Amino acid sequence: MMSSAEPAIAVTGLRVVRGAREVLHGLSFEVPKGQITGLLGPSGCGKTTLIRSIVGVQVVAGGEVTVLGRPAGSAELRRLIGYSTQNPAIYRDLSVVENLRYFAAVLGAPKTDPARVLREVGLEGHADQLGGTLSGGQLSRASLAVSLLGSPQLLVLDEPTVGLDPVLRKELWELFGGLAERGVTILVSSHVMDEAARCQRLIMLRDGDILADDSPEGLRARTDTADLEQAFLRLIEERQPA
Repeated sequence: MMSSAEPAIAVTGLRVVRGAREVLHGLSFEVPKGQITGLLGPSGCGKTTLIRSIVGVQVVAGGEVTVLGRPAGSAELRRLIGYSTQNPAIYRDLSVVENLRYFAAVLGAPKTDPARVLREVGLEGHADQLGGTLSGGQLSRASLAVSLLGSPQLLVLDEPTVGLDPVLRKELWELFGGLAERGVTILVSSHVMDEAARCQRLIMLRDGDILADDSPEGLRARTDTADLEQAFLRLIEERQPA
């Protein structure tokens, strides 16, 4: 068991190389328990590679990643982490509820869980619809529902609100906030800066490096800007050589 002071995620000197290119350049940071931490940055900055390293499915060139007190990728973490990828991870020839029942059985989750997560992601009216006939937004919600099955201590969500309408995005962020209040740690990646203000902490990435690691309020104060998009641009300017 991890102590209350131990972070949910601890990354030290993480390097990832693809071909001849280093994608992540020795990243080090910690994610505290029971908070929503946003992983922000433009497409191609390394967010998905970092997330894959945290859930233990990425080959790394160096460094250490510890999750819930265990090395990333450890078998015992499978039931403790909910992971929603950018590409929907459901079977297209099964209905939404059949997918959820299948994954609930794999996880050993309660039989009532499929109905619960369908309500939480707003897919109750599509329970019997085949995965292959869902829209892009519905697919994203179905994948998110899978990640909510059981009682994950850590949710790792890669661009979970892409393609969703503003009302559903607002509802999902309210869901994330409620989960964090119950003690669930949430790491959510996004390239949409207006979502960053909903996080308690932000890790901003650019070109495989950490540009900033602070609260939204701290970043605004540090850069003397009114919004987080301006703050991000100001941080980039500060990094430019004179």
